[in-house]
Amino acid sequence: MKLYVEGEINELAKKTMQEIDGAKESKDDVDSRLKWLGLFHRRKYQYGTFMMRLKLPNGVTTSEQTRYLASVIERYGEAACADVTTRQNWQIRGVVIGDVPDILEGLKNVGLYSLQSGMDNVRNPVGNPLAGIDPHEIVDTRPYNKALTDYIISNGKGNTSITNLPRKWNVCVVGSHDLYEHPHINDLAYIPATKDGKFGFNILVGGFFSAKRCAEAIPLDAWVPGEDVTLLCKAILETFRDLGYRGNRQKCRMMWLIDELGIEVFRAEVVKRMPNGFLERAAPKDMIDVNWTRREYFGVNPQKQEGLNFIGLHIPVGRLHAPDMYELARIADVYSVSKELRLTVEQNIILPDVPTEKISALLKEPLLQKFSPFPSALMSRLVACTGNQFCGQAIIETKARAKAVTEELERTMEVPRPVRMHWTGCPNTCGQVQVADIGFMGCMTRDANKKVVEGVDIFLGGRIGADSHLGDVIRTGVPCSDVVGVVQEILIEHFGAKRRSNTA
Repeated sequence: MKLYVEGEINELAKKTMQEIDGAKESKDDVDSRLKWLGLFHRRKYQYGTFMMRLKLPNGVTTSEQTRYLASVIERYGEAACADVTTRQNWQIRGVVIGDVPDILEGLKNVGLYSLQSGMDNVRNPVGNPLAGIDPHEIVDTRPYNKALTDYIISNGKGNTSITNLPRKWNVCVVGSHDLYEHPHINDLAYIPATKDGKFGFNILVGGFFSAKRCAEAIPLDAWVPGEDVTLLCKAILETFRDLGYRGNRQKCRMMWLIDELGIEVFRAEVVKRMPNGFLERAAPKDMIDVNWTRREYFGVNPQKQEGLNFIGLHIPVGRLHAPDMYELARIADVYSVSKELRLTVEQNIILPDVPTEKISALLKEPLLQKFSPFPSALMSRLVACTGNQFCGQAIIETKARAKAVTEELERTMEVPRPVRMHWTGCPNTCGQVQVADIGFMGCMTRDANKKVVEGVDIFLGGRIGADSHLGDVIRTGVPCSDVVGVVQEILIEHFGAKRRSNTA
């Protein structure tokens, strides 16, 4: 944290990569410690360049912020890009160490930070992407996620009291019956609930994905009023910080601590760290309608504000380049009253606050041919992690392959309903394959000729929403060249699909 808090990044940025690699301490700075500033060195595939991950509470970004991020990646040429992540966040690629102080200052000037977004820190707080505009929302999640972020990074100054957690940690605030926030896979999830006539949240804890284990969040049997959201977050984080296991990193997520202590003992430790040493038991019932059918946000949709609409845009596998971002910023300026964009956990973007009289012109914008408001059934639900194009941990390439496979499936198959397909390049499952209808996890395998090739393990049956369920592995070691044929059979057997005629 001294790299940021005490400005040591300014001295490090003056060194060449050769100078940095010549000293162990500075090499550790760029490969490990800079992750506390949200900077990830791509030593394996993109030596000397960094991915930068931001803090973007609730996934809300402005046209000004988007334009600034475009200007950053633009300077690094065609190889640089940006990704929308599965935590409603931006990641930008191509950054070089010498530019970091200037970029950090530029981020601050537009109200953005990258601080504490990697390693053993709290990741981006997730909320309803339709917060404040949704006619059916339960609560506007934006102020809660803003308050959480302000606490987590101490209003941009850095919060060193929670920067050495046993492992990374995820939080979300649920705002609608749709559960767009995926609460069951977060370490801490706030579920709207009233108690004794007062609004607040029931609490889930412990959800996570990792290479060795995945677990759904469980009830803490706790309720907090809305004004105590940050206090509870602080108490749970300090419990995890003080008591969490710090040995085998595959067993350091918070659910392992909950398993070790038992949920009541864990709860008692949280209570000790509440300001008044008290935590109410859960409300008997939360406010989520378990029979609710999850809505899609693509296309043109009326807001709660009369005369305004939100338009859901499909961003294929979440990948954008500088010209795309400049155009999105321009479109937000021209068509959105708030000049905002909303990022979603499915790697898409929502344009809010569009007056009805501007919709016709908006739909004619050339960019909407690329980022369609009306995507096809399979492509619209496609999610993919970074893959080995940039990520050193990924075993296979994901984004281009996911698009190519999906395009071939759409060409050859008639599918009666949307099917959510997620790709992840390695068992760390950043692509969240366990919540997909069909998930693909990268591996190495052998083809029919016994040659070692890129492959996938295939998951089936993940569900999101009130009846969430983690999918199970049904096939292992499928060569990527065979994936289309295997998935065609899965679509026929499990999703009622049929082969198109004349698609040879």
